[in-house]
Amino acid sequence: MSALGYTLFGTSLGRCGMAWRSDGGITAVQLPEDDDERTAARLLRAAPKGTQLAGAPAWVAQAMARVVAVLNGAKDDLADLPLDMTGVPPFHQQVYAAARAIPPGRTLTYGEVAAHLGQPGASRAVGQALGHNPFAPVVPCHRVLAAGSRSGGFSANGGVDTKLRMLLMEGAQFGDQPELF
Repeated sequence: MSALGYTLFGTSLGRCGMAWRSDGGITAVQLPEDDDERTAARLLRAAPKGTQLAGAPAWVAQAMARVVAVLNGAKDDLADLPLDMTGVPPFHQQVYAAARAIPPGRTLTYGEVAAHLGQPGASRAVGQALGHNPFAPVVPCHRVLAAGSRSGGFSANGGVDTKLRMLLMEGAQFGDQPELF
């Protein structure tokens, strides 16, 4: 049986959290809350039961370093980081895969993601799936916007302000426009 661990780590947004299975899958990632206790509590709500505070194995330390770099503006899609989606509904898994395919600095709308999944009427369901994303920013839900390039919602601490800050760090753009804002 694999062990379940988690740790917190510093980023430009604040202290994030990452949980994992010792056999090689990230089970949850958490953007910063107001303090370490709240970050850990929210992370543990998404992580499997039995996850304990632990030192990060080398592969997790490397994953955390890449998340830190992304939150400092590095152009890394993090798409190769292994995610353990045990218990994640199949539709959510499809949405997360589609979000992971959005390159840094680019965006799609909820409707475009739904159409990509072959379900053009499912934009609200896409938004709900992203609202339950247990892997942000490894699953970059911040790159998915509402129709008309409006920000839409964001369930991380700081809400839409955090989403927009993350997009600015990436130099996000729409079509041929050089910057989002």
